Amino acid sequence: MKKFLAEFKRFAMRGNVVDMAVGIIIGAAFGKIVSSLVADVLMPPIGMLLGGMDFSDLAITIKQATADDPAVVVGYGKFIQTVLDFIIVAFAVFGLVKGMNSLKKKQEEAPAAPPAPSKEEQLLSEIRDILKEQNRK
Repeated sequence: MKKFLAEFKRFAMRGNVVDMAVGIIIGAAFGKIVSSLVADVLMPPIGMLLGGMDFSDLAITIKQATADDPAVVVGYGKFIQTVLDFIIVAFAVFGLVKGMNSLKKKQEEAPAAPPAPSKEEQLLSEIRDILKEQNRK
């Protein structure tokens, strides 16, 4: 049991597992932001443009409810809403990745500082300077 726990600890503390956990947590939070964007900001104007229609209410009743059985309903509006949410989330993620890639590209394009001179180059520079001084005298 002790060996198992030690192995689990090594697994859980590896960098990629921790990075993945952070990514999942941030992804979940980002998903909530995008869901709110879709539900609270984008869908009301779209619904207004479509005559106040709410996609999630669209459904086809296959069988009416009876005293003993509930109604059988195909809720295709919820499916449409989910597809729209997916498309908007996909565009948001695409925009985020595109922005990150452009920032990364700018960093790569920025000219790097010249490398520091090696010890040999520094020594040769000092010798050159000493020789210049001696020639001036």
